[in-house]
Amino acid sequence: MDNPKSFYHRVKELTGESPVAVATIVRVRGSVPREVGTKMIIHPEGRHFGTVGGGCGEGEIIQAGLEVIQTGRPQLVEVDLTEDLVMESSGVCGGIMNVYVERWPAITDAD
Repeated sequence: MDNPKSFYHRVKELTGESPVAVATIVRVRGSVPREVGTKMIIHPEGRHFGTVGGGCGEGEIIQAGLEVIQTGRPQLVEVDLTEDLVMESSGVCGGIMNVYVERWPAITDAD
């Protein structure tokens, strides 16, 4: 999500319903689709808001987000966009990014 104001508005809206996970790109090496600081929200139903780059890498982040919502334990996920399978695509990025995924509690949980 590019606009911080809309990001925090969406987090507030969603945490009124249930906890969510927030994924933030914290490190990049090489060519990746998004920059450090980019955020994505993962809802417990698997919906997500924003993007950390799409494709299989984003699928990994959504899975991690769902796990983090359940366990409450944050994860640092390395998304490797240099693998051979990816090289068959014309949209190859060729880099690696680290994404920190943390649980944000429902507003009622925080009381």
